[in-house]
Amino acid sequence: MKNTKHILSALALAMGVGMGAGVQAATNTAPTLTPEEFDKAKSMYFQRCAGCHGVLRKGATGKSLMPEETLKKGTKRLSRIIELGTEGGMNNFDDLFTKDEIDLLAKYIQLEPPVPPEMSLAMMKERTKEYIALKDYPTKPLHGRNWENFFVVIERDAGLAAIIDGDKHEIVAHIDTGYAVHVIKGTEHHKTDHAKDVGRFWYTIGRDGKVNKIDLWQTPDKMLVAETQMAYDARDIAVSGDGKYVIAGGYWPPHFVIMDAETLEPLKVVSSRGVNVDGEYVEESRVAAIYTTPNEPTWMVAIKELGQMWQVDYSDINNLRIDQMDTAKFLHDGFFDPTGRYFQIAANASNKMVVVDTKDRKLEKMIDVASLPHPGPGANWTDKECGPVGATTHLGIGEVSVWGNDPIGHPDQAWKLCYTVETDGAGVFIRTHPTSQYVWADQLKHPEPEVQQSVQVFDKDTHEIVKTIRVTEEEGKAALHMEFNKDG
Repeated sequence: MKNTKHILSALALAMGVGMGAGVQAATNTAPTLTPEEFDKAKSMYFQRCAGCHGVLRKGATGKSLMPEETLKKGTKRLSRIIELGTEGGMNNFDDLFTKDEIDLLAKYIQLEPPVPPEMSLAMMKERTKEYIALKDYPTKPLHGRNWENFFVVIERDAGLAAIIDGDKHEIVAHIDTGYAVHVIKGTEHHKTDHAKDVGRFWYTIGRDGKVNKIDLWQTPDKMLVAETQMAYDARDIAVSGDGKYVIAGGYWPPHFVIMDAETLEPLKVVSSRGVNVDGEYVEESRVAAIYTTPNEPTWMVAIKELGQMWQVDYSDINNLRIDQMDTAKFLHDGFFDPTGRYFQIAANASNKMVVVDTKDRKLEKMIDVASLPHPGPGANWTDKECGPVGATTHLGIGEVSVWGNDPIGHPDQAWKLCYTVETDGAGVFIRTHPTSQYVWADQLKHPEPEVQQSVQVFDKDTHEIVKTIRVTEEEGKAALHMEFNKDG
């Protein structure tokens, strides 16, 4: 399975070199598009490419797609790369776009990128809607179901969130959330702050910057209680430990916004533009992962292109304290160790896992791992030799990296690579549960459907893969992001 990926990438490179790319590079002439073609290509790029390559196309997880780079390759070679994907972790798009659409996108990325508009606090407030007044919120669940074992599931392409009864295995509701929800998070148990009705309210963030508030106590037709929009492109959201505030981060405009958790009224906007770890000013320094710190009144905010972790203290949002820590580029997604003190986040372009001490608010360690780490929500468990460990999948290679994360009980193994597990394909999510003997890893980034549609399961003790499960054989579908229920 692995060799096929290398063959396809080599084929893409060979065909690109031999199909006239040099002719266009020599003339350095940009293609022309009609206004209708330009608008269609711009929408395609936003939906499928901007996340990795950036709105301004200067590159991050993906390479720069500025005209000075793309014109050298030319339309034919670019089309082939888009069609087949690359060895470095970019998936193939021939199952999503037609040949004409691929050619259109190849032409578009040879033109100067358009600069999107900004979004002010006043504009956000105009987009805020209340569907259920606070005075009309129920004082107890209205549906008679075990809401504490509900799954809140993203139905990305449908623009919906599904509420699923984990006891009865029934769909309770489909909620209209808008375009491409990326993350859903709720109020959590916090060790110092204490929110009311933990787990009742859930908040979504979509790739259109739209935020929704969901109330699991409501009847299915009234679970969507409020919404707003805080950006044109966004990826993550979190709720303060006391349940008073919601924070969401924008890819564009590059900023984060603090909102009232009850009404979703936007309260404060903070720009994330700034100077990166290399001393260069970055206009498009996007907000990636945002997580509520379990032991502190703070959020961990990853500033992707700056290579900085910001620890944002929500104790007094009018006099906001932000501790900025230089780490590595490009920060993406992460998770806490079992104690909640250490935040472990992927700096995927640097092939490192970054560890931040949230108690002392400083960089703890950077761990060298394989190509383009991407843990998603991550996984922690206890290994027989290394003690407590954390793990990540990788966008660039079929491998799981496992490191020690207990500096108190196992200092010799802490923040060092413990072992790796080879899988059939590069993946984006890894999950486990305290009551399970197994760790699950998806393989979304492999170009072959058979691998892309399968997850691999390995044993925590033997480190051996014990099962490969093909989740679907339906064309155009893939397997990703496994989650355990409350019991594991």
